[in-house]
Amino acid sequence: MRTTRYGAGFLALALTLSACGGAGESDGGGAKTADSAVGVTKDAVVIGTHQPLTGPAAPGYSRISVGARAVYQAINDGGGVNGRKIDYRVEDDGYNPTRTVEVVKKLVLQDKVFAIVGGLGTPTHSKVVDYLNSEGVPDVLVSSGALAWDNPQKAPMTFGYQVDYTREGKIQGKYIKDTFAGKKIGYFTQNDDVGRDTQAGLDQFVKDQTVVRQGYDTANTDVTPQLSALKAAGAEVVVCECIPAFTALAILSAAKIGYHPQFVVSSIGADPTTLSGLLQDFAKRGGASVSSAQLLSGLIGTGYLPDVALTSDPWVAYFKGIHDKYIPKEPFTNTLFFGMVQAFTFAQALKAAGPDPTRQKLVDAMTSGALKGPGLTPFGFSKDSHSGYTGAYVFKINPDTTTTVIQPPAVTDRGTGAITPYTGERATPEQVNPQGK
Repeated sequence: MRTTRYGAGFLALALTLSACGGAGESDGGGAKTADSAVGVTKDAVVIGTHQPLTGPAAPGYSRISVGARAVYQAINDGGGVNGRKIDYRVEDDGYNPTRTVEVVKKLVLQDKVFAIVGGLGTPTHSKVVDYLNSEGVPDVLVSSGALAWDNPQKAPMTFGYQVDYTREGKIQGKYIKDTFAGKKIGYFTQNDDVGRDTQAGLDQFVKDQTVVRQGYDTANTDVTPQLSALKAAGAEVVVCECIPAFTALAILSAAKIGYHPQFVVSSIGADPTTLSGLLQDFAKRGGASVSSAQLLSGLIGTGYLPDVALTSDPWVAYFKGIHDKYIPKEPFTNTLFFGMVQAFTFAQALKAAGPDPTRQKLVDAMTSGALKGPGLTPFGFSKDSHSGYTGAYVFKINPDTTTTVIQPPAVTDRGTGAITPYTGERATPEQVNPQGK
């Protein structure tokens, strides 16, 4: 029995969310010559990013840049990369595509950044890919799993970071098919490339089991109609490809209407610590009381980075050390860890670009295939692929909100290729140190 007590109208909501527009894949565009060293001085390299510090994606995601900044500070305190400190400039776009265009142009034209690093969001970043490529600005480690970032011909300056939604959807789909054979499946996905790319992967395995597909727009926080439709269709397993706020809203809405499906949640919205906080916060603001642990127990998620609770993992220990020194009051969540890993990966690429980096040298470093990281699957970066992590593992949230891996890491492609276990060894932090020490 779930000890959940709901106040009237909790979905009216918990957050002040700003509206955001639609999205689409980049139409591409030819890049300018990238042999310049804009943003590079004798002592510094200026980089920028657009992040949702406010708006519908802010819950959880607003801490990504906090984690990244801590890593850059640690690197700078250690002498920088090739003797240059990293000047990290963060602009808030509110997860609003119109605002994204404005702040990215500011970073490029006024701040004259060397590169855009980790720009977050599918609907948002889709609106600036053409611009960045036409201006010859490296657009690396995009914080989104859309397939659009892996398009070397049309977007030669753009590179993904996280596992793409289709690969992840394939791994989710095969797991569901193998584990929940004969069960009715429902999809609850974001109404943009997040949802479309995910369904392309899921449908390779569970299309015949799927009885209902529901989408959400981030401007509308009342998702009770969608969860009611999933319940009415008899969906026993609900695949949620959702940003954290909407994972939490889906869970709360389902509980409110007495619907208890098996949730399978993608890596973008399955961090237990982030979800625990959101469930408590949203319910409290709506006049309700909930047990986050009970609501999350049994939830199945996918991931590609080690869980921060695995303190014996050398990469978790490495970043925990930075966390404890620079941002000890911040909860050490998987979302924060995402930003820390991303910053470390950029620093590694900057080091590989050499003592006299240019934009083209940075792109060459990204395509070299030499980048390593804490991920449990490898990067796909090469001259022919700008894809980030190439696979994922499956985990379940325990009653105490810790996690247990229930399917080891596997890799696949963005097409119809096989899903295969990944058993390669990871490099250690000492081996990958971007400061060469």
